Formats: sequence, C-alpha cells, structure tokens
Amino acid sequence: MEVIIGSHVSFKKEDQLLGSIREALSYGANTFMFYTGAPQNTSRSELNEELIQKGLILMKENRIDQNNVIVHAPYIINLANPNNEDFSVSFLKEEMKRVEQLGMNKIVLHPGSHVGLGIEKGIEQITKCLNKVIDRTTKVMILLETMAGKGSEIGSTFEELKQIIDNINYSDKVGVCLDTCHMNDAGYSLENFDQVLEEFDRIIGIDKLKCIHINDSKNERGTHKDRHENIGYGTIGFDALMHVIYHEKVKDIPKILETPYVSCNDGGKDRTYPPYKFEIEMIRTQKKNPHLLEDIRQFYK
Repeated sequence: MEVIIGSHVSFKKEDQLLGSIREALSYGANTFMFYTGAPQNTSRSELNEELIQKGLILMKENRIDQNNVIVHAPYIINLANPNNEDFSVSFLKEEMKRVEQLGMNKIVLHPGSHVGLGIEKGIEQITKCLNKVIDRTTKVMILLETMAGKGSEIGSTFEELKQIIDNINYSDKVGVCLDTCHMNDAGYSLENFDQVLEEFDRIIGIDKLKCIHINDSKNERGTHKDRHENIGYGTIGFDALMHVIYHEKVKDIPKILETPYVSCNDGGKDRTYPPYKFEIEMIRTQKKNPHLLEDIRQFYK
C-alpha cells in the first residue's frame, strides 16, 4: 500500500502555500502540515490568492489530496482557560477562515490546559468555546490532538476527548489526531497498537480518527513529558512505529512527522536541519537507517 506520509513544513510570507508544497515535495512527501503563521503569536500575513492558486495547481500536478493536508492551530489558543476565552474563540475562528481560504479542511488543535481549574471544569470550558466556534455552516473540521498530560493539559486520555466531543452541538465537525509521542508519554503502549486502536474505537469511534502525528519519544512510557525524538531513535522504536504507520485500519489516514531537526556543526556554527527527507525514505522502505543522523549531517554540509 502507498502510505500517506509527510511532515511539518514552513509557511513563509513571501511564498506562503506554494513554498510549503515545494518544501514537502523536496522531502518526497505526498502530504504535509503547516501553521498559517507563527504558532506562538498573533502575527499573520495577508493570504495571497495568486500563491494559493499556484499552490493548489502544484498539489494537483503531484497528486497531493487537499483532504490529506493538515493545518495546525497556534499554541497560544487555550480553550480551557476562561480568562482567555474571548481571545481564543475569536483567534481560532480567524484561523479557520484562513484554512478555508487556503483550500484545506482540517485543523489540529491542542484541547487546552486547565491552569488549575481541574480537568472537569477545563473540559466544560473547552466544550463551551468549541460550541461558540462551530456551527452548522462550519466547513473546517477541528481535530483534537491527544496530549502527553504535561502540567494541566487536557486530552491525554481517550475518555477526556470523548467527553469533549460528546458535548459539542455539531460533533460531526470534530475529529481526533493521534500523536504517537504524546500517547507514549501519556501511558499508552504503541507496541500494542492493535489494542490501542480497539480501545479508541470502543471509546470514541475509529471514524473520528483523521490524522496521526508520527514521532518517536525521548521519554519512557507514562512520564507525561512530551519530548519528540527522531524515528527509531527513541523509546517507542522503529518497529512499533512502522506497525502504526502501516496498520490496515489506518491506511487511508494521513501521517505527519514532527520529529526534531538535527544539529550540525557548519563552519564552527551550530545549525539545525530537517530530517524529513531521510525519515520518509526510511518509512517507505520500512528499513531503519542506523546512520540516519550522520547522513542528514553529510547531506546538509
């Protein structure tokens, strides 16, 4: 089967969507994920319609399905914090308008951190906000991401995500994005992905699964730390991640790499470079490259 695999790519002011697609193609990807601006602030460039149309044409020429492309909502949105409610709701609405204008239909969202309110009140606040964001005319699906459970994060269990989804008025416009690093750090065993999928299907429903972030983890299972690692170089391991990627039940779901850039010493200066071209090649061949990091460093020298 042809795996639907891509990575996080940049979205720059000067070339916007067209540049994102070119970067994805340079990695050998057939999908990709991007932020429409910096994830940590509200600065946004006006979208350029000509660049959007050129980008969509380039996608079509390279058989990249718009339905498989993912946009990620910025980190500064925290729907679980009532003190930020107005900002989070309005900014998420604006991001979703940008996603629609760009021709995409899925946005991944971190559910939020309850900042001391407790999980139950945090979930109530998230559902309240999502019911302000989503209505019958909403065209962009929100994908709630599974979290590691760091600090006061909500969404580290399937039960918490189900509680949110069940209280959304238009729940058909909400899906889920699994993150392998986050799941590992939250306590789920990716070595037993068949059982994890069965649990997900029983609690939430496999039809709600729309995206998977593929990341290894620097941490042991259940440590709630959220530190991504390159494929095959972490505690989840290459074989377990290949089983996730090539599992028959998720074959049509886009997989997105968010693994760390590799540090290289370039002329006495430390620089970092994307690993995605090499990780995607490794995933397609299903053979671990024991020299992955060195190969990346040599390539970018």
